[in-house]
Amino acid sequence: MTRVFDEDLAAGFGTRAIHAGQRPEPLAGAIMTPVYLTSTYVQDGLGQNKGYEYARGKNPTREAFERNVAALENGLHGFAFASGMAAIDSIMKLFRAGDHIVCAENVYGGTFRLFDKILQHFGLSFSYVDTRDPQRIADAMTPTTRAIILETPSNPLMRITDIAAAADIAHRGGALLIVDNTFASPYFQRPLEMGADIVFHSTTKYLNGHSDMIGGCVIVRDDGLAERLQFIHNAAGGVAGPFDSWLALRGTKTLHLRMRQHDANGREVAKWLAERVGHENVYYIGLATHPQHELAKRQMSGFGGMISVELGSKERAAYVLEHVRVFALAESLGGVESLISQPAGMTHASVPPERRAALGLTDGLIRLSCGVEDVGDLLADLEQAFEGLSEGSGTRQGARGKSARDTIPAGRA
Repeated sequence: MTRVFDEDLAAGFGTRAIHAGQRPEPLAGAIMTPVYLTSTYVQDGLGQNKGYEYARGKNPTREAFERNVAALENGLHGFAFASGMAAIDSIMKLFRAGDHIVCAENVYGGTFRLFDKILQHFGLSFSYVDTRDPQRIADAMTPTTRAIILETPSNPLMRITDIAAAADIAHRGGALLIVDNTFASPYFQRPLEMGADIVFHSTTKYLNGHSDMIGGCVIVRDDGLAERLQFIHNAAGGVAGPFDSWLALRGTKTLHLRMRQHDANGREVAKWLAERVGHENVYYIGLATHPQHELAKRQMSGFGGMISVELGSKERAAYVLEHVRVFALAESLGGVESLISQPAGMTHASVPPERRAALGLTDGLIRLSCGVEDVGDLLADLEQAFEGLSEGSGTRQGARGKSARDTIPAGRA
């Protein structure tokens, strides 16, 4: 398994981002980790090797990235996968038929699709709850519950879950807490420090940051859990390739710099949007008017560049999407370039319409991933794209008669 070096945990975040898990290449002293493009390794003799036998099991480039991202999350063991979905699919192989999973109701559409269309047919059962209220998580626990899975902030409704409270509930019930930390990145949030057992990412997004690879990663602290994941990693074979690992490792070297700019741009864009369409229609955890802003401040060190906006109708959403010039109409997020999308028809199209309606994920909702361009250009782009929207048309009321941005449910939240 790939374990971080002890000294990697002592340095500051930026230093770890650049150096953790890597050593100068021994042949020529190259400061950058080489791309080890090999499927197998020559052995010195029967049962004698240099720690490498076959590249599905181990690859030096992949190991360097795994050590690096584990250090950034303050974990001990990292595993790099071919995609974020390969990562969560492999995590789910820790469980068996008859096990019950409590899952946040607002998760990435691909995660819901995996659970609903595939894994439940293998004997796993799922309960979807509004994890903003810890009591609802506790109420969903059963004697067969083996894990709680959540995203915080969530995609695309920007809901926040109290990680420490969820961890306490999970552990009292003998379950694992699994957190998708893709939106926050380890620069702004480290769930393992708040009690989570497993953290995973789509490395395609902020960790890589350049929209030029697909990947996923899983980080843990527990040695026994790491051994089980290592076995699944090799046995199921959804491993990251060496070049994708190298690209992601290059990306993490500037994570701390990029996230500061994503955050700065996100705050300015969210402020402009709130003035343009009303605070109640802007989903951004950095706004003081967000109902969970104080919780976000407690468990995160920044708010990032992800914003969703309720525009009231599919037609209004389409108008903005078709008139932006700097923001690019595309799926994904977390790259240096700004992207814009309509979740209902793109990232969450696999979620049934009735389920989207119940969540308040409407056809009029758009999602922005603010990149690191000059913020004045982003604001000017939105200004010209919004100019053609009819004034005073208002925004849609939620499916349950509430404002487009739902309130926190009653309970202990």
